[in-house]
Amino acid sequence: MVKVAVDLMGGDNAPGEIEKGVLAAVEENETLQVKLYGMKGAYTGDHPRVEFIEVTEKIESDDDPVRSVKRKKDSSLVRACKAVKDGEVAACVSAGNTGALMSAGLFVVGRIKGIERPAIGTLLPSIDGKGMMLLDMGANAENKPKHLEQFAVMADIYMREIAGRTNPAVGLINNGSEENKGSELTKETFKLLKESDMNFIGNFETRDILSGDADIAVTDGFTGNVVLKTIEGTASALMSEVKDVFLKSTKNKMAAMVLKNDFKAVKDLLDYRQYGGAPLLGLNGNVLKAHGSSDSVAIVSALRQAEKMAASNAIEKIKERIEENA
Repeated sequence: MVKVAVDLMGGDNAPGEIEKGVLAAVEENETLQVKLYGMKGAYTGDHPRVEFIEVTEKIESDDDPVRSVKRKKDSSLVRACKAVKDGEVAACVSAGNTGALMSAGLFVVGRIKGIERPAIGTLLPSIDGKGMMLLDMGANAENKPKHLEQFAVMADIYMREIAGRTNPAVGLINNGSEENKGSELTKETFKLLKESDMNFIGNFETRDILSGDADIAVTDGFTGNVVLKTIEGTASALMSEVKDVFLKSTKNKMAAMVLKNDFKAVKDLLDYRQYGGAPLLGLNGNVLKAHGSSDSVAIVSALRQAEKMAASNAIEKIKERIEENA
């Protein structure tokens, strides 16, 4: 059995869609147990492998991250992280306040010794269907070259141990593919990655992120967050435009019926819900951030990923690699 803590109160669609996703996940997976943290009356289900723990506080999406974690110690988000720290669960999942989850990860779960800055690693779709990891997605607004090198190391281990990539290709996001392009941050990071034992494929531009050429895309947190939001917005607008085209006339509607399965395949490729949560890499425990607008499908995917993380030896591998590089 693998036990995972879930923040029932976090996210735009909490608690209803979170509960629905949890119940679907335990039905799908007989080895999964869930400790579900929520306010009184928030859980209406009944399942032998779901334990509901009542809390008295909730961290809102607009709460100050550090202050809320320190003051709302009986919130669902903080209690879920504490369950990881105390060894009661193997991982935790929250769709709540990203800054608060990172703060709880740092102050409650703790950071791996030697890791200067934890990072949020977001799994993105790619044209080849394998998917790739972008980090940092926004845990850090400013970074040093050493931080980006550590991000790459952690993502390399994650993709090997959890995604099953034998020799993941690491790329550095830049404004050009040439080695001498970019800011001082990217130039110095390029040198560190080039000298590492990772499969570093060099600089690549954001237009190539979804090409499948790289398994890992490394950048600072500010840039990563901008890239992620741009991809999400473009995908949403594109799918909306295609849908409008198919509904314009009877002829187009008939074409849509013929292409229905192909269209669904493209839609699924761009659907963040299929890729689970974003791991907070660098913490001394398995913590996943689900998308803020997660529905039940996204929560099921996040719990699948949490179980994979729990079953892997990724954290110990990261500790070993950081000690070697110290």
